[in-house]
Amino acid sequence: MADATGFHLKGSAPERYEHYVAPLMAPFVTALVDAADLFPGATVLDLACGTGFAARAAAAQAGPTGRVAGADVNQGMLEIAVACHPRLYPDIEFTAASADDLPYPDATFDAVLCQEGAQFFPDLDAALRETARVTRPGGRFAATVWSHLDDSPYFVAQQRAVEQYGTPENAAAFRAAFATADRLTTALTGAGFHDLAIRELTFAINLPPLEDYVPGHLAAIPWGQALIETAGEEALTRAADTIRAHLPTDTTTFPFSATLVTAIR
Repeated sequence: MADATGFHLKGSAPERYEHYVAPLMAPFVTALVDAADLFPGATVLDLACGTGFAARAAAAQAGPTGRVAGADVNQGMLEIAVACHPRLYPDIEFTAASADDLPYPDATFDAVLCQEGAQFFPDLDAALRETARVTRPGGRFAATVWSHLDDSPYFVAQQRAVEQYGTPENAAAFRAAFATADRLTTALTGAGFHDLAIRELTFAINLPPLEDYVPGHLAAIPWGQALIETAGEEALTRAADTIRAHLPTDTTTFPFSATLVTAIR
């Protein structure tokens, strides 16, 4: 999803990520790809692609004459992305690469997408300068970052569990996932992008049954993985129980919010 120091998964976590994070990402991926105004034949980069949610959606719009690439530092995530790539699309080229050192020529892409990755880049300014380099003049950039933590009961409950059972570093990593768009827009301007636009997105998402979903999702993200590594599976189970205890019992539908930022190269 993003650079190793910010969002790194190992072992079986990438496979769980593909399964458990997909319900949260789906409407935001659709909005992200729509905001990029893709067209048949477009060249598109999914930056910090993870298991390829945005890359697959972009390929469906770019069509058989398009070209889609996905870059991520996490080899395990890329292996799942390759395995999940539908062969009806044009081939998607998944590459292990850091956001601040991309292996593409100048002005390669018509559009660059970044779904919930920018807030984890160790050096956001360097990453967006590199993004600008590989984007053609007039090309589009579109990114989402989680926002409005207090408006999302699910994430508020998850934060309480991480702070109760995790380390201070764990809790800090969780909070970093909910950055505002201010830092992103500043870095985009500094990298030479213009015509920036910001839009708030909120979707009511119907999650699978929480008894299975909550521990599965927690084990598929870095702060949940860290709980297992530092305190064992029992700590993850207790954290999952805490999350469910802080959620309404009469629904599995919860609001989630993100900020969508678009810009022109």
